[in-house]
Amino acid sequence: MPEWLVLTLAMLAACAVVIIVTLVRHRTAADDEDPSETPDVIEYMTMWIGVVYAIVLGLAIAGVWEARSVAQDHVQAEAQALHELSERVRVYPPDVRDRIRDDVNAYVGHVVTVEWKAMADEGEVTDRGGELLQRVRTDVTDYEPANDFQAQAYQPLLDQMAAADEARNARAGSTGATMPGVVWFGLLAGAVITIGMVFALQIRRTTRELVLAGLFSALIAFLLFLIWDFDAPYSRGVTASAEPFLDLFPSIGG
Repeated sequence: MPEWLVLTLAMLAACAVVIIVTLVRHRTAADDEDPSETPDVIEYMTMWIGVVYAIVLGLAIAGVWEARSVAQDHVQAEAQALHELSERVRVYPPDVRDRIRDDVNAYVGHVVTVEWKAMADEGEVTDRGGELLQRVRTDVTDYEPANDFQAQAYQPLLDQMAAADEARNARAGSTGATMPGVVWFGLLAGAVITIGMVFALQIRRTTRELVLAGLFSALIAFLLFLIWDFDAPYSRGVTASAEPFLDLFPSIGG
């Protein structure tokens, strides 16, 4: 059974149970029961709807912000690993060292220009970036150390290469939106219900009430926009930045 069908049936079942219990309770109530002695149901429901929706909004904002922070961590880890690799090859012969550094710079230059734009526009990394990183891997792994000093640097270089590759794969996996569609359905439906409860309370056209209702609706719209803005870590307003690459490879930015 599809998940959306399970969700729909669960929601319909919950509504049906509440309505049936309410009707049964109304039919079996004593004739002398005074409903005015109990709290206003509308106000009680409005309060709890607002509380529950506020919790959901808070969790959603925390989730997308954490995803954005993790995406930035992937960028930092990748840039740092490539920088370490570029620095540690100084023990290699000049021709090997320069070739590795040139290939690293070519990869970083591609990332901060072509690939970053592709992640923003298309939500994916480029095949060319993978090819350039593979060239760096080939440079590092195919060199045979000529002495003990170079041999001691060989394994750490492989570790940095593996760290850069892992960070790139993690970056590629976090380019898309992080919020599932069903969560967006809940957020939008909750916004409609929460704002709709204002009308259930029979809001009047006084200046104070209209201003408060407008500010309340604007706040919910702002929070939903904030979630949407953070939802894609590399392609919207407050995005993960390529600054770690530019800071560690200043020649690329120039």
